[in-house]
This record gives sequence, structure tokens and C-alpha cells, in this order.
Amino acid sequence: MDITNDIKYVGVNDREIDLFEGMYTVPNGMAYNSYVILDEKIAVMDTVDRHFGSQWLDNLKRVLGEKQPDYLVVQHMEPDHSANIKAFTECYKTAKIVASAKAFVMMKQFFGDDFADRQVVVGEGDTLSLGKHVLNFVTAPMVHWPEVIMTYDSTDKALFSADAFGKFGALDTDEDWACEARRYYFGIVGKYGAQVQALLKKASALDIQKILPLHGPMLLENLGYYLNLYNTWSSYGVESEGVCIMYTSIYGHTKAAAEMLAEKLEKAGCPKVAITDLARDDMAEAVEDAFRYGKMVLATTTYNGDVFPFMRDFIERLLERNYQNRFIGIIENGSWAPNAAKVIKKLFENSKNITFANTVVTIKSALNAESEAQTDELLKELL
Repeated sequence: MDITNDIKYVGVNDREIDLFEGMYTVPNGMAYNSYVILDEKIAVMDTVDRHFGSQWLDNLKRVLGEKQPDYLVVQHMEPDHSANIKAFTECYKTAKIVASAKAFVMMKQFFGDDFADRQVVVGEGDTLSLGKHVLNFVTAPMVHWPEVIMTYDSTDKALFSADAFGKFGALDTDEDWACEARRYYFGIVGKYGAQVQALLKKASALDIQKILPLHGPMLLENLGYYLNLYNTWSSYGVESEGVCIMYTSIYGHTKAAAEMLAEKLEKAGCPKVAITDLARDDMAEAVEDAFRYGKMVLATTTYNGDVFPFMRDFIERLLERNYQNRFIGIIENGSWAPNAAKVIKKLFENSKNITFANTVVTIKSALNAESEAQTDELLKELL
């Protein structure tokens, strides 16, 4: 695949994977992206997952022919991108490895070798000339590992963005970018909003016309759309108006309350209502929705004096990702000692800018006239 006259795609699609990073379902697979810049000197941008080393080396060979690469630029040391560094050095024995100092420490950890005689250590503001192409290095610590660098090619105005602007899904998948990019971002990068904001500030000083991530499609037009979404996500802003309702239910009574509220919201003209069964639906999509919408309702049973385990798991995932700037309503259920609302508020006590609805819907076993009236009061606060 030709991205420009000089930048070629040599990555691979993974249609064998079921769980990315051992936890995220990826029904449409993954792409591990790698690129080659052809110039007086040749730079290869990152490798791919270990399962696709032979395919990747074949892709390189098809692009390079008899030419020898001068550099392998390692932007990110996660094994889905770095696993074939050693194989590359064995195939191309004169090529130098360009990476951050921390990346070389990790290479020693992964491979038992930091390739000391082949190192080119780069940091913020460093450049590397390939001829007409000049690579400008931008450090991006904790986006989302500490060793990450990104590379700006000032000739083709392309930002090689490491894991930023990536998404789930192989390249031969026809699907909406934002949905799987959002799930990817909040699942994997979401904790590091401040670091992404710092990166976006650096990026604003560059004339970027192409974004070339390590996962997902190359972004070659309408870049403002992608940059604006990343700014919203990393600043914990509200992307879509609406309410997400997250529930757990044992015998169906809490589910009934959640569904009743969803129906009332829709009838009242709420722009969007997203309802999720935390025990059955994809937890990563639930996290995605929690960050997408500005208002959320947590509906759960009291369980051993706490909240139901799937609800606690969900809340802990939000806290881990610095959930903030949101309005939360609570529906609690408890046959003799409803305690869920108290537990939920305690869990969020150190979160920034969380506002709880004044109305707590308290169900004792099953909905009745009193708890339905409370639901109507909560509805008013959500609209």
C-alpha cells in the first residue's frame, strides 16, 4: 500500500486474535501497522506482533527488494509492535535502531540485548535526516507507556503517532472509526488524559496532514474530526448528549426499574438513552459509554453490604481511568438494608467534578408507587 510516493505500508492484519491485551474482545481482529520511508536512507517504522514476523519480513522484502534499510525506528515497546526487533537485526545486520533511552532499557528486558553497537538514542526535538525527508522526534511519555516517541516527517507532513489515534479492527473491516477508536482509547489510554493533552499541544505546532497510527486505518483527510475527538476524550469532556444507564440485577427487579427509567427518558425526548446489563454486555463498551455521555445512572442491588460485584468492577474501571466531570443518578435495591447508594458515593469521593442527583431511587425488593415516584423525580434531574 502506497501512502505517499515515499511512504509504504508493510503492516499486517490479525484475524486470529480473540482478546486484545488478554481482555478486549475484537470481533473484527486487529491491525499491526508498520511503515517504510524510502529516501537516500531508508527508515522502517516499528515492527509487528510476534505471530506475524514472517509475513512482515516478506512485506518488507517486497518493498525493499535488494535495498538495505538504514534504520529501524522503534516508537513503542509493547510486544504487539516490538516483538520482531531481534528478527529484524538478524536480517538486516547493518541497520541502526532509533529509539528513546527508556526503550533501549526495555529491549534489554525483552530480548536480553539492548543492541548497544547499533543504538541511535533520540529525545524531544531531535531530528534524523534521510535525505529529503527529515524525521522530527516528539516524546509522548505515558501515551500510554513511558518510553513512547512519535515521529513527524516534515516532508510528507505525516505524524507517525504510535498507539495514539489507533482503534480495534483489522484494516479490511468496514466499520465506523469512532466507535472502536473510542472503546480502544478509554480502555487502553483513558487514564492518561493529561499526557494526551500535552501531546495534542505539541501536535498543534506541527503542520500535520496525515496521521499514521500503529493500529487501525491511516488518517489522511478530515483530520480536525479525529483531533477534536481526541481533545474531547482526553479532557474528559462530553462527546454526546444523552444518558447511559448501567445496571446489575439478580431477580429482575432492578432491571425492571432501569428499563422503566430508560422508557421514561425516551418518551420525555432525551437525545439518546444507552442501557447496559453489566453482567452480560461487554464491559469495555460500558466504559466507553460512561465517558461518551455526560449523565449516567447506576442501578444495582445491595450485595453483602456492598454493591453487586459487576457494578463494583465497572466503577473501579472508571476510577482507574480518572472518570470525572459527570452527573450520576443512583437506583439502589435492597430487601432489608439498601446500602448501594452510600457505597457508590463513597467510591467516587476522590473523583473530580462528580455531581450526584439529589434523588436516590430506593427499591425494597420490587418497584412500588413510592419508588416509581422517586424515579419520576430522578427523571426530572436527568433532563
